[in-house]
Amino acid sequence: MLFCLLAAMIVRSQAVRTVDLDRLKQATVFLYQARAVDNNLVVRCISSGTLISADGLIITNAHSILPSRQCDGDTIIVALNVDLDEPPIPKYRAEIAGAEAGLDIALLRITRQLDNRPIASESLPVLPFVEIGDSTTTAIDDNLLIVGYPDLGDRTVNLARGTVTALIAEPPAGGRSWFKTRAELPGTMSGGGAYNTAGRLIGIPTNAPLAGSPGSCRYISDTNGDNLINNNDRCVPIGDFISAIRPVHLAQSAIRGARLGLDVGVVSAPPAPPSPQQAPTISRLFFAPSVVDGLPASVVGSLPSNTRALYLFFDFANMTPETIYELRVTRDGVPDSIFSLPPLRWGGGERGLWHIGAREQAWANGTYEFTLLVDGASVGSQQIVIGGPPATRARFSNIVFGTLDRESRLVGNGSIVPIGPIASARFLYANIREGTPWSAIWYFEGAEVARSTDTWTDDEFGSKSISVAPQGGLLPGQYRLELYIEGALSATSDFVVAGAPGGPLPLIFDNLRFTAAADPLEARQSPAASGFPGVVPSLYALFDWQRIATGTPWTLRWLVDDLAFYQVSSPWQAVESGSDFTVLLANPPDGKYTIQLLINNLKLAEAEAIVGIGQLPLDRFAEFAGTVLSGTVIDAATQLGISGVSIVLISEDYAASEFVWREDQIVALATTDRRGRFQFARPLAFDTFYSVVIEADGYIPHAADEFFYEPDQPFADIRIEMVRGS
Repeated sequence: MLFCLLAAMIVRSQAVRTVDLDRLKQATVFLYQARAVDNNLVVRCISSGTLISADGLIITNAHSILPSRQCDGDTIIVALNVDLDEPPIPKYRAEIAGAEAGLDIALLRITRQLDNRPIASESLPVLPFVEIGDSTTTAIDDNLLIVGYPDLGDRTVNLARGTVTALIAEPPAGGRSWFKTRAELPGTMSGGGAYNTAGRLIGIPTNAPLAGSPGSCRYISDTNGDNLINNNDRCVPIGDFISAIRPVHLAQSAIRGARLGLDVGVVSAPPAPPSPQQAPTISRLFFAPSVVDGLPASVVGSLPSNTRALYLFFDFANMTPETIYELRVTRDGVPDSIFSLPPLRWGGGERGLWHIGAREQAWANGTYEFTLLVDGASVGSQQIVIGGPPATRARFSNIVFGTLDRESRLVGNGSIVPIGPIASARFLYANIREGTPWSAIWYFEGAEVARSTDTWTDDEFGSKSISVAPQGGLLPGQYRLELYIEGALSATSDFVVAGAPGGPLPLIFDNLRFTAAADPLEARQSPAASGFPGVVPSLYALFDWQRIATGTPWTLRWLVDDLAFYQVSSPWQAVESGSDFTVLLANPPDGKYTIQLLINNLKLAEAEAIVGIGQLPLDRFAEFAGTVLSGTVIDAATQLGISGVSIVLISEDYAASEFVWREDQIVALATTDRRGRFQFARPLAFDTFYSVVIEADGYIPHAADEFFYEPDQPFADIRIEMVRGS
């Protein structure tokens, strides 16, 4: 509740119960990625973005910000809304504060003036920003507000309305990897903001312009110096209409790290191998009704009526972060926009197994065809029929891997097997009659290593174990098992062989420890420690490893005070076995730091260290430190907005009568736009008493003391009437 002693001039003051659209628009920025050519900045790529902190932290798409063949700029220009009735004005330069290329999300921080002069964070004017919401609760048919720029930065910010039509799943983000919407969103709104009905940011509209695609790029500057702007100049990619939204919760760890200024560096990793030169390929397309730990629970060729989950699986190779992929779905030959994915940047690595699917949405009866496109060309398709009663069919499912003990029990975690002579698999089966032909094929790094073909002799229902013992034993790397019934694929699953036997989990990573040092060489020679009092310029984590093949996917995760701020999954690039793999965390603030090492989402090693007092300052992660106050100043007689009004909030140490325009007295200052609207971008501290002075040429000034906000008021909007002076 707002307590206010400004009754003479404020005729309405209440907590906002509806979305403040002006606030969302003011926090939306337009971004130019540019490159210096002959002392001029030439625009390479453009996008919308959203301010998520008062000190200039911006969230947007990665594909239009990170340097690439299509977007090869090295300078990022930020254009702000100065007047919502006018196009944005370039004001600052920004640097990349973090990026999740696989999710197509980037974080920027404003660091320089437009003329390239450095600007300290404490010198940056307080900027408008939005609150981040909980995108994990978003459901089908939820209403959305999408804010961004509808053109090339020469038009005002735009707002579109839509609903969530589907929840699309992909690894590693799971069932809420994408929100689909039918809202009409031009490509330049990519990187902007999608909001729930409470006005909180829950997603980032995303597309990926395909080079050479008609209508997906624009000519906006004379790049060849002929004094003309035409198709002989360099085209700026903007992409087609957007229908996919990346949920913001997938970027929470990166946002946390950027807000804290935490920078993780992998010291020991060799340079990344060059991008594949061969054309991307897609193969082995099949369907599954559910996913278990990223793998198909079973393989199906049809599904009954009332199906509510369906996943297309496929193998991929030679993909890069610049590859554009797309999924087109038709039902009975008619395009189905609900389950299709528009052109998007690839984030799944160079090779492996992938899936795209949807759940929590009824699939109508019909014949569905799924077609995958890579860089605009069709690379594979597969059909499935949905309809009719549930079928009783012979099937395998739920393959898990490990080793067998003396009682023939499977020992292990299901997806990682240690180096040894033999690996075993256990799976469920149902409706398989005696005499039915079946076969099992084992692969290592894509090459067949064992095959068995037989007729079924077990019961009709149950579980079964089979093993593979390659000549020379298991080598480290990636393996696969395929199970067939009467020549048709019925189940498949992958597993990793690495490390030495060490109980339920193989011993792959060992001797994980922390140390503080001036450089990596000193870190490798310093004793391990779990506590570091005082300031630590560089915190190092080191570990040893054994028998892990190059290319094996693994994950490095960092947490502070039990909250993740860094997580990167990548192929293993170091040698097969070694010691002192080194990871650097620069300038960590006080807190409890945890490092985790994972393969196939299984935590294989973990260590903790305490820096300073062992806890971050209170509210370090808070979205808001108080109430964001906005409002309108109007003429009491005409009821029209007044432009150029100064609204000054005065420190609790001074009364309004003591105000003499000294800098130490001013907490925040706002000026109304031509419609009379204003907003203090700096949040007002809860339970703190402020004074206010309001001045405008030709009007009687106002001054009052003692008003404050309670913690249940993150936003408030007021209306102020002013009377003309005599």
